[in-house]
Amino acid sequence: MNQFLLNDFIIEKHIKNALEEDIGFGDITTDFIYSESEFLTAYLNTRADGIICGLPVFKKVFRILSKDVRIDFEVAEGDKIQKGQNLAKIIGPARAILTGERTALNYIQRMSGIATETAKYQEAIKPYNAFIVDTRKNTPGFRLFEKYSVAIGGGKLHRFNLCDCAMIKDNHIKHAGSITNAVQSLRKNGSHAHKIEVECDTFEQVKEAVENKADIIMLDNMDAEKMKKCVDFIAKRAIVEASGNVKLNTVNAIASSGVDIISTSAIVANAPVLDLGLDM
Repeated sequence: MNQFLLNDFIIEKHIKNALEEDIGFGDITTDFIYSESEFLTAYLNTRADGIICGLPVFKKVFRILSKDVRIDFEVAEGDKIQKGQNLAKIIGPARAILTGERTALNYIQRMSGIATETAKYQEAIKPYNAFIVDTRKNTPGFRLFEKYSVAIGGGKLHRFNLCDCAMIKDNHIKHAGSITNAVQSLRKNGSHAHKIEVECDTFEQVKEAVENKADIIMLDNMDAEKMKKCVDFIAKRAIVEASGNVKLNTVNAIASSGVDIISTSAIVANAPVLDLGLDM
């Protein structure tokens, strides 16, 4: 399993905001039907095959609502799960479990869906050595959880934000006048700690990016034949990324060109939630 970890302080803050949004001034249904002293037992199960992701977040939701909630997981983060499988047993105050049920499921269903979709893409590029990588096309405020889910699904992570890595795109090139000018400007003003990536649409741009010693070269919307030509020319002088028109039925052909990484928003943007349920 990928060792990318969720920061406990950050996820607690996020979960508290989510609970505040859902609970409002109180769960008027549960609080008026169940007393504070009543306990119940619930079971987390799956109604679909997939990759389980978000167990620490699921647990944190209930623990925020009550320290008396006990959760015994029968699976580990990143495990493959099968339809009908019991994943966890939850025992605790009825008010905490029923009030937190939807928020906990919202997190774990979304995260498991992304991990499952990522695993499908990573499996589809065998036997090649490329890695599936995410993009910045994330849900605002949920990026940390989405990137974590990609990692659990077996993918690699692109930059977390705009200050992570310098990425020169077509608009930057147009304004600077050339790839050379853009790279020189970044080297003059940027930090030595940041890598420079150049998005290239043509073989000529690839040549210019190599001449300027770009750390990463993105081959944007090229067919497999053009990508193979570029990969051979780059000859390991830069990390080669493929992007554009990446789908489950095209990704293997892209990987066959010899690129190092394949970035796609589909593993997050198109991932369905995994059908999980909490049965009391």
